[in-house]
Amino acid sequence: MSETGSTVPRRQVGRLLKQLREQAGISLMAAAQELEFSRARMYRIENGEVPVRKHDVIAMCGVYGAPGHMTEVLIGLAQESKAKGWWHAYGDVVPAWFELYVGMEQAASRLRLFAPSVIPGLLQTREYAEFVFGRWLGDDPVAVENAVAVRLERQSLLRRSRPKAPRLEVIIDEGVLRRSVPDTLGMQKQLAHLVNVSTRPDISVRVVPFAAGPHQASSSGQFTVLEFPAVGTASPEPTTIYCENLTGALYLDKLAEVETYENIWATLDATALSQSDSDDLIGAIIKESDG
Repeated sequence: MSETGSTVPRRQVGRLLKQLREQAGISLMAAAQELEFSRARMYRIENGEVPVRKHDVIAMCGVYGAPGHMTEVLIGLAQESKAKGWWHAYGDVVPAWFELYVGMEQAASRLRLFAPSVIPGLLQTREYAEFVFGRWLGDDPVAVENAVAVRLERQSLLRRSRPKAPRLEVIIDEGVLRRSVPDTLGMQKQLAHLVNVSTRPDISVRVVPFAAGPHQASSSGQFTVLEFPAVGTASPEPTTIYCENLTGALYLDKLAEVETYENIWATLDATALSQSDSDDLIGAIIKESDG
């Protein structure tokens, strides 16, 4: 891996430029001729193997007829691709409205999520999401409804057939399941959804019980491990760790960083209940809420 830091920004630039080219109905060779690029250079750009200069982004966006707001995003990402490490602070270089993580999520072949405080967005029901966004966005019902709609639409990823939906593995702290929302029936529906969705062969939802006590991941916070498929003869994109907080998101893909989180995941995997025992615990919590 390059010592210049995270490859995430330039991988995203390449992915977005390829999408824009294909949406414009322009072949790679035709684009290369128009831009006076070699075919090999076009491949390297679209595969995220090389940084892209600002004027190249502007030229490519011009050929592809890209809207101004996407050109703005790509210029920001191209500038970030030269950074030594990469922190995506919302509204800083890359605008806040551009959901960078979703593009990576869509491209992944396997997602592993640790949820120590809130049920992951991909598994939230409408009622739970409404409460979460109501707390985050305050007294703005239109903003809450829009945020919930986007979240539920994002979940279509798990029902996708082409390309195949990613494998989803979720480990949730027991405290998340007991941190109920005021809508008791809504919370029961949310917990039942976790049990139901885990019956699918490509999804698992397991629980770290209180009885496990403190463990290595106790101070790690929420994180997602994204793995990517090989496309054609190209090597797969490197595994990336995504960590989000109130002001932005950190993307880690250096080998030592990934190994650290792989070790934490191994601890979680060994600590969490089996799928069957997790289902039983969730079922017991649902029954308790009836009382």
